[in-house]
Amino acid sequence: MKTLVMKFGGTSVGNAEAIRKTADIIRSAHTDWPRLVVVASAMSGVTDALLKGAHTAAEGDAAAFRSIARDLRNKHFAALDNLLKDSALLQKPRSVVEAYVAEFESLCHAVNVLGEASARALDAISSLGERMSIQLIAAYLNSTGLKAEPIESTELVVTDANYQSANPNADLTRAHTQARLNPLLDSGVVPIVTGFIGATPQGIVTTLGRGGSDYSGALLGVALDADEVWIWTDVDGVMTTDPRIVPAAQTLPELTFREISELAYYGAKVLHPKTIRPVIEHGIALWIKNTFNPSQPGTRIVRDNGHGGVIKAVTVIRGQSMLTVEGRGMLGVPGVAARTFGAVAHAHTSVSLITQASSEQSICFTVPAASTPTVVTALQDEFRRELEQQNIDAVIALENVVIVTAVGAGMRHTPGIAGRIFTALGTHGINVIAIAQGSSECSISLIVDAKDADEAVRAIHRLIVS
Repeated sequence: MKTLVMKFGGTSVGNAEAIRKTADIIRSAHTDWPRLVVVASAMSGVTDALLKGAHTAAEGDAAAFRSIARDLRNKHFAALDNLLKDSALLQKPRSVVEAYVAEFESLCHAVNVLGEASARALDAISSLGERMSIQLIAAYLNSTGLKAEPIESTELVVTDANYQSANPNADLTRAHTQARLNPLLDSGVVPIVTGFIGATPQGIVTTLGRGGSDYSGALLGVALDADEVWIWTDVDGVMTTDPRIVPAAQTLPELTFREISELAYYGAKVLHPKTIRPVIEHGIALWIKNTFNPSQPGTRIVRDNGHGGVIKAVTVIRGQSMLTVEGRGMLGVPGVAARTFGAVAHAHTSVSLITQASSEQSICFTVPAASTPTVVTALQDEFRRELEQQNIDAVIALENVVIVTAVGAGMRHTPGIAGRIFTALGTHGINVIAIAQGSSECSISLIVDAKDADEAVRAIHRLIVS
């Protein structure tokens, strides 16, 4: 019997009206997919509010988290009152939500007393949003006649104790998931499962980090040997570029794993690669769809095949600085690159792009603009002796730049694509400061001045549709 896992993001369950639309999608899907599992995020804005309460409590503010608790209670109760008119149906979900809000206040009070929010405490606090949202969705579905049961994924997803970004144990997760969900699915019940969270073998709550709810959907899809996984969000799928820059941007019907991984890394609003990998590796069909426009087919993610359009999409990462470590004394000296990026790592900064000429006289890379002063200081400290001896001439920061990236697996088999991109940019008077291309040739990244960002995106996007 076919199995489908559907994951709904925060905007898809953000208020009563959104939950109604989500419920309509669930009911419609259940007619074709008798074995249906729903994974839900917290209501939009809730996780941020929970974490704000934790951090302000740690900073000594004993009032902010209580105010946030009132807002959370009102938000969830307002949605419940809108969704459920029968007071008897309201009683259970209201009491569960109230208990979780009280738990939030209790945890924040403890953080406030200690003056510290540990990673374990942050996981416990940030997990509460999903635990509340599934109560609303399940209660409303039951009121419409579709049997649904809220399930906390602490019962299903077994992880290590790496709080804030826990790693699942695939074998234990599979065993727990099948034991808990298969009886429900076999009896026609739709499990409404919390995304984002799991638990250690000892039952301590963990969270899966960035893209956690999407990742939960992928993990359950694999654990249940699902036929398909659908990720429901607030866009029609993955687009050729940001429609705010290019109104003519189109939804891509299909992308490969490598393509969507590149798009995710270089700033597109798409799935995190860790979400995609387990599904694709197990041959499960993965779709990205729009809750608010369900008639659109969305974007399908497939195995890497090297075929399809030459350039499929263009992205931009803003707010970058390009740093250059340069000097003739670097030529042929082992370990300069390792020391450079070791210094960046010690500054707790992630590098977005790296490029180096074969002469080895300079290394260029980009970092978020906010990190520039810290990274420059770290590099100057690391190479203090070389700077004094003039083996390294300078550490230079070029601010107000962006990374524009063209993505498409077909570029690998198309001669001259880089030339076409440079010609398109040159025609519009856009200067390319630096370029980086991996050996996979799935993407070409260019550094340009921030003032040229939108025009650069538009110029490259024209190559997609020309």
